[in-house]
Amino acid sequence: MPDIKLPDGSVRSFERSLTIAEVAASIGAGLARAALAGKVDGRLVDTSFLLEKDADLAIITDKDAEGLELIRHSTAHLLAYAVKELFPDAQVTIGPVIENGFYYDFAYKRPFTPDDLIAIEKRMAELARKDIPVLREVWSRDDAVEFFLGQGEKYKAELIAAIPADQPVSLYREGDFIDLCRGPHVPTTAKLKIFKLMKVAGAYWRGDHRNEQLQRIYGTAWAKKEDLDAYLHMLEEAEKRDHRRLGKQYDLFHMQDEAPGLVFWHPKGWAIWQEVEQYMRAVYRNNGYQEVRCPQILDKTLWEKSGHWEHYKDNMFTTSSENRDYAVKPMNCPGHVQVFNADLRSYRELPLRYGEFGSCHRNEPAGALHGLMRVRGFVQDDGHIFCTEDQIESEVTAFNALVKKVYADFGFDDVAVKLALRPVSRVGSDAVWDKAEEALRRGLRASGLEWTELPGEGAFYGPKIEFHIKDAIGRSWQCGTMQVDFSMPGRLGAEYVGADDTRKVPVMLHRAILGSLERFIGILIENFSGALPLWLAPTQAVVLNISEKQADYAAEVAQKLHSAGFRAASDLRNEKITYKIREHSLNRLPYQLVVGDKEKAEGLVAVRTRGGQDLGQMTVETLVKRLQSEVAARSGTA
Repeated sequence: MPDIKLPDGSVRSFERSLTIAEVAASIGAGLARAALAGKVDGRLVDTSFLLEKDADLAIITDKDAEGLELIRHSTAHLLAYAVKELFPDAQVTIGPVIENGFYYDFAYKRPFTPDDLIAIEKRMAELARKDIPVLREVWSRDDAVEFFLGQGEKYKAELIAAIPADQPVSLYREGDFIDLCRGPHVPTTAKLKIFKLMKVAGAYWRGDHRNEQLQRIYGTAWAKKEDLDAYLHMLEEAEKRDHRRLGKQYDLFHMQDEAPGLVFWHPKGWAIWQEVEQYMRAVYRNNGYQEVRCPQILDKTLWEKSGHWEHYKDNMFTTSSENRDYAVKPMNCPGHVQVFNADLRSYRELPLRYGEFGSCHRNEPAGALHGLMRVRGFVQDDGHIFCTEDQIESEVTAFNALVKKVYADFGFDDVAVKLALRPVSRVGSDAVWDKAEEALRRGLRASGLEWTELPGEGAFYGPKIEFHIKDAIGRSWQCGTMQVDFSMPGRLGAEYVGADDTRKVPVMLHRAILGSLERFIGILIENFSGALPLWLAPTQAVVLNISEKQADYAAEVAQKLHSAGFRAASDLRNEKITYKIREHSLNRLPYQLVVGDKEKAEGLVAVRTRGGQDLGQMTVETLVKRLQSEVAARSGTA
């Protein structure tokens, strides 16, 4: 006779064991129809799950975040079901949920075509309308391996064979299709109504380029049609804002095959970079950071001591010289520990804050590279704080406030906070991880911030707070982090002399606000659709002469603006003024300054804004004050 406690605090008592679906039906027909799964004592389970003892229960519907993920997970299986019906020789591999959708990898003898995607999506819709039950079955490992080998599914059999023999294997059946999955899933295919297949891409089995190449079909699924429509509209807008296209259009940067994942910055793009870097340099200076610079390559033994070699070596570039092995740094932290270790430190020096615009290289897979967003060489606004345990909360709290201020200056006011917890592959004891995770929670509470937790997504050396900014079209980008590390300082011999004259190991806080400068600039370009605010714009104003008679004056005005610290240019071409205005409007420059005979005679400029507003005539001095005020309003250093 289980007693079931519901989220509203009410308790329902039942005289027999019953399923989650039956509990939902006892509450109301509407909830029974909407139920997708249940959360029993915090664990997601199918609606067929049998409740045999007292439990806390939440009924999951498509209004819950877990419900949407469940829909996407189940739609991935529906995709595989449809592919197997249309292409029986295709082999299924894995199909996880990803942000805004899902994918499934297949092995097939020929490439899937756009027409194939249309046919697959149509069959998915037909299967969904059939209202086919999705049923969980538990098999022995060996029986499951034998079954999938008999079906010609060698990839699925390989996955199952890796499961320990004494562990049961969870399979899900819908019609004639059976797939390996932990679950849970929606109860029937009829729950899957709003979906769309997006594209086909290449992928490697188990993500290893040495393995067979597969075909990855991407899709998206939603609870409501209007949500799907909004997502597709966002994708259209994102394509217009693609920083790679805008980078070429506005002559900011380029990339080429001879340097995969590395950036060639053009003068205009480098002007943006310098503005961002100098802004962050002032943030360092104004918040107690000392800027340092560490080597690009370090001996392999140092990376072994730090733990990077064991946990990260596949992503590291290596080299050798004179019988010594080196690695190009993928991170700055071990170098900063060496700076700390270069002198005997006292507790009176703590917290000691180092900052570096550290150039890092990571051996990212070629297929994962994506413009500025995913590169092999990048620069971080990296910093490390060496402190005592008692100082963690105050340092985390101060950093949280600093992050908010910096993002606001760049135009991002919608920031979500997440706490990434211990991964499976990690260094340090559980007790140390307990202490580190709770230290970050205390810092978040002290800051008055709300956060969500991400089990298993921390760094190998410590948990981390993640800051996710939302851009102008609703996309979320993870940028800043704050990580507590109780392990690396001790592994690398960092010590300070405490108040009791004994040697102690400092706590190391890893922190970044922008993260990769390359990626952050890519985010800025897309967020503003190339129309960067005045303080970041590579060309802030252009002076346009109406005729040759004002050429000297136009050049003089541009020089005055340049001397006042602004990035100004003059367009002295022998073209009609309407042509010049139209061309620079397309380039989305913040200000256009038109000079004719009257302006030249009276020492004025006629000012037009990027939005097409005519501000009339004003002196150069008045214009300079306006520009200075506008820059100060958005780039006050934190």
